[in-house]
Amino acid sequence: MLSYFLKNLSILKKFLFINFLVFLIIGILTIFYLNSIKPSIIKDKTSNHIDVLNNTIENLNRLKIKFNESDIGNFLIKKYFLFQNLDRVQIFDSEFKLVGDTDTLDLDPRAFSQKLEVIEMNDLNKDQIQKKKEKNNIINKKKLFIDLELKNYSSSSDFGKPYTFTKETYDQFLLITIKNVFFDNKNVGYLAIIENANDVKIAINERKNFIIRTVILVVIVILIFSFVLNRYFLKPIRNLVIYTKIIKDKSDEKSNIENIKKRNDELGVLSSSLDEMTNELNKRIATAENYSTDLLHEIRNPLASLKSASDIISETDNKELRNKLVGIVSHDVERIERLITDYSQMLKDEAAISSERMKKIDLSNIAKSVVDDFNSIYESKRSIGIKLKTNGGKEYSILGIENRIEQIIANLLENSISFSEDNQEIIVEISKKQNDKLSLVVIDEGIGFSEKNTDKIFNRFYSNRPEKFGEHSGLGLNIVKNLVELHNGEIIATNNKNKGAKVEIIFLAI
Repeated sequence: MLSYFLKNLSILKKFLFINFLVFLIIGILTIFYLNSIKPSIIKDKTSNHIDVLNNTIENLNRLKIKFNESDIGNFLIKKYFLFQNLDRVQIFDSEFKLVGDTDTLDLDPRAFSQKLEVIEMNDLNKDQIQKKKEKNNIINKKKLFIDLELKNYSSSSDFGKPYTFTKETYDQFLLITIKNVFFDNKNVGYLAIIENANDVKIAINERKNFIIRTVILVVIVILIFSFVLNRYFLKPIRNLVIYTKIIKDKSDEKSNIENIKKRNDELGVLSSSLDEMTNELNKRIATAENYSTDLLHEIRNPLASLKSASDIISETDNKELRNKLVGIVSHDVERIERLITDYSQMLKDEAAISSERMKKIDLSNIAKSVVDDFNSIYESKRSIGIKLKTNGGKEYSILGIENRIEQIIANLLENSISFSEDNQEIIVEISKKQNDKLSLVVIDEGIGFSEKNTDKIFNRFYSNRPEKFGEHSGLGLNIVKNLVELHNGEIIATNNKNKGAKVEIIFLAI
């Protein structure tokens, strides 16, 4: 259930919800902690009370003190040392009547002398008497809630054992421990130790305040972190999501991806990569659409010729005309087949290129391998010689795909050979240029290019060759141009000064 709920929330809402749950659990644990810490602190404080109560009861039994005001008063004076570290001790008889109180003993230091058993009221000045009266009034008021607790204690299961309870006022936190006194198996009275334990209250409040301050601080930190998370991370991610939806829906809606690309962190890199990938895909889609359009245009003419020829063949009885039309049909079919074959190969190359990686390669070694292969075929077949010129011993390194560089050189040589007469020569020259660039030049002795059509020779399906040089699909030089641009190179076609054509490719050297 929870996982399903979280699944439908945004990252920010998930973050806030999880933090809310964490705080809720911490809050519950804190309440349990505070509820457990209070009894623990009180228990530590009252351990001394119990020791004093037991010692006092032992002395009362040993001295056989009667529970009346006179005997108890003398006992408190003589045994004051037992209570000197306590705020107040009260002694009650079995009828819950107060018969002794240490608060009545602190009016004169002489009262604590073991030599004095009786306090002469005449020795007290008027101020002391007035203070005593005021204190007695307070004592009487405070005594009321103890009477009630004593009555409850006398009938409870805790009777006979030390019993501790607290009384909290606006300015005091009183800690009281009571216990009954048995003498001759008879309950004769009660002892009560009253301590102003404000330090317990302070300790508990300090813990509460610390936890509250900590929670507030953590909440502020989380809110700040949530703002930063939303502002600098989640918002850019949402923009990326919007950008992908725009691409998917082919919408004209604008996105803020350009702002994200300016970042120097992982999101900036991701945005740049996504944008580059999208542009590349759009480029490939546009290329494929253009290819399809051009192919359709190129096929339309031979198809029209085929239709016309087939219509005439079906209607004519002229054998000579029929044979001529059959030749036209065969020629057009071959042309269509050639177009489709070259187009299919070009698409395969495009798809393969995207999955291939570039590496450091030696241009001269690749050129030598291709030249040797062509010489082995055309030197004996047509007496066409291909010469490779390099500045021997030098390395001509570029960053590229080896089989694609081979394809570039092979296509250029095939094009030059197709325009060359028998016994002619083709030169392949590799040299270094300024600004860390390499030049690969293919020069032939053919008919050259038409000056007005030099800018068109790299277009798809463009062909301006005479019939005697055979027919081609017009894709060869276009494929070469695409492969060169893939390698961040430049291709230039011109006529040679003396005779023939010159095609130069410029690569970046490494």
